[in-house]
Amino acid sequence: MSLPALGSKAPSITLKAKTAEGLADISTSRNVGKGPTVVLFVPLAFTGVCTQELCSVSQGIESYKNLGADVIAISVDSPFAQEAWAAKEKITVTLASDFNREAAKAFGVLNASFLPGLLGYAGVANRSAFVIGKDGLVKFAWTSEDPKVLPPFEQIQAALR
Repeated sequence: MSLPALGSKAPSITLKAKTAEGLADISTSRNVGKGPTVVLFVPLAFTGVCTQELCSVSQGIESYKNLGADVIAISVDSPFAQEAWAAKEKITVTLASDFNREAAKAFGVLNASFLPGLLGYAGVANRSAFVIGKDGLVKFAWTSEDPKVLPPFEQIQAALR
């Protein structure tokens, strides 16, 4: 499966997130009609580069909010693991669980063999970033099979303008 084409309708997937009130539904299209959405896929919670990425985005969240953007980070971890990770690392970005790999498949970023030779896990998302416009169309799409490579945040910010 390939990435959604620029200008195409973005996949609308509803996932679970753990909130103070319990489990909640989080949709990748929850901001459509209001403003843009940044969707970040990270391979696994509690890993160095994923933590670095989401801590960085959390620290700069105001720059996204000032552009009217909603930010959702997705991993295959359970909502409960994501909640513990967010608490430990002070991650304030909305975390959504793609435990069933539906979003990774829909966005074309499901990795069949993550870190073969080291871990060889199947079924995690490649590190990826998407910008969905207020109109629900894909404005930016990026992915990397190298989990050590961070998204091009300057390009993401530019796509939000």
